[in-house]
Amino acid sequence: MAVAGASPAVAAPAAAAAPPPDSVQFRHLCAAPTQPEAMRCHALVRTDISPLASAPNIVPPGYGPSDLRSAYSLPATGGAGATVAVVDAYDDPNAEADLAVYRAQYGLAPCTTANGCFSKINENGSTSPLPAPNAAWAGETSLDLDTVSAVCPSCKILLVEANSSSLSDLGTAVNTAVRLGAKYVSNSYGGSESSYDPTFDSQYFNHPGVAITVSAGDAGYGVEYPAASRYVTAVGGTSLIRSATTRGWSETVWGTPLGGVGTGSGCSAYDAKPSWQSDSGCPRRTVADVSAVADPATGVAVYDTYSAPGWQVYGGTSVSAPLIAGVYALAGTPTASTYPSAYPYTHLSSLYDVTSGANGSCGTYLCTARAGYDGPTGLGTPHGTAAFVGSGGGTPCTAQQLLGNPGFENDTAPWTATPGVVDNSTGEPPHSGSWKAWLDGYGTTHTDTLAQQVSIGPACTTANLSFWLHIDTADTGTTAHDTLKVELIDGTTVSTLATYSNLNAVAGYTQRSFSLCPYIGKTITLRFTGVEDASLQTSFVIDDTALNVS
Repeated sequence: MAVAGASPAVAAPAAAAAPPPDSVQFRHLCAAPTQPEAMRCHALVRTDISPLASAPNIVPPGYGPSDLRSAYSLPATGGAGATVAVVDAYDDPNAEADLAVYRAQYGLAPCTTANGCFSKINENGSTSPLPAPNAAWAGETSLDLDTVSAVCPSCKILLVEANSSSLSDLGTAVNTAVRLGAKYVSNSYGGSESSYDPTFDSQYFNHPGVAITVSAGDAGYGVEYPAASRYVTAVGGTSLIRSATTRGWSETVWGTPLGGVGTGSGCSAYDAKPSWQSDSGCPRRTVADVSAVADPATGVAVYDTYSAPGWQVYGGTSVSAPLIAGVYALAGTPTASTYPSAYPYTHLSSLYDVTSGANGSCGTYLCTARAGYDGPTGLGTPHGTAAFVGSGGGTPCTAQQLLGNPGFENDTAPWTATPGVVDNSTGEPPHSGSWKAWLDGYGTTHTDTLAQQVSIGPACTTANLSFWLHIDTADTGTTAHDTLKVELIDGTTVSTLATYSNLNAVAGYTQRSFSLCPYIGKTITLRFTGVEDASLQTSFVIDDTALNVS
């Protein structure tokens, strides 16, 4: 099977060059259901990239944790104490051992039964007997565990293994996960809709205060259950590639206008429309709500030794569902008595809108991307975690100033700076106190930097950066020879908020301020970079910084 797409910018196995985009080969791990109410896992594995056994200095093919955090502006920390439940069918005997290899490969802390991070139980909540092993679903399990680890490495993981791939067994596993306290439940499977679905909604998926994510499917335009449940977050799929954009990444719908392969989407035949959906082209539940990477051509690295020899590249909406479950966990505990699937509908500015591509030829937004809501990608993909926080949910935002040592009165830390930048000499006066940050001023070729990392809580609604700046120069010409850049680093993306130069010199200090609302829910680095040329000094003096949130 082949699908058009672009290969991820990662190292492929040395034995084989990356294939042309139009010849990417993959297969479904799980066979299509042959009985009513049977579910199929939505993992797709690349067959044109040979599996790799774990070895020293290996570079697994496919996107890893740092790629996903960069693409979706996610913090490297967060989620401590949160439990993400992964619901799959059958037993993966190697689940914990394979997870250990994945996490060690990417420098993630161990997540084991011994340290209390990892648990594996059957659908009724017991550690024995476990279901019969199944090689296909074991690959799905490895994909789910690895993806949750990549997005939320501090999260605990509860693997709930259903006795079979029937909806009744998988639904029982969901209920068990919730009963045992999981606030985030990932489901990477689906099957045909039926008139019984509203009943199944009540039996298995109606859990207010719990974020339940479900894959939208891998067969292109069309709706599956339980993604169609009004109580879950239906997660569509995208193709994700690196690009020369401010974000550093670009996304399109995973699929083609011909349909047959790609993310699922469309209008449910049976499930009622939830109150938070307002699209007019579907009178009932519309799939999807949000989306994330799913194209196997831009797939993720997975380590599995029960169905394969080790490292492989996986895709399918089996990637996007656990990814979004991890994002919910990073965002904080859902608000009691609410449905987290509603949260993104009130935080549109905190999502990357996917506006191109199609997964079928329906002729409407139900299969074709557009600005705003569409079926294949929903509202878009995560831009930090803020879109996944409910009103009053998660960790509350306390009105406060976030920068440490904002006036430099306590020497340098937690700032990192070129030696001598944080200064209490009398050559340039501070704005207040005795200390300030003095960049450049040498009259020779020189570069100084000043930086601090800070996390902005996802529940905050305002974030404002301010600082007092004094520019003193001997270069009074009409050319900007010496510059100060105010930059924000979000993952691997560097954005310039402002650039000042010798042309901006004035007597005394001027306060500068910038809205950082687009960075709510993210861990970012604030950086000042002063660059001076070979003659005529320019001093950039910074004091009394602040990053106020509320």
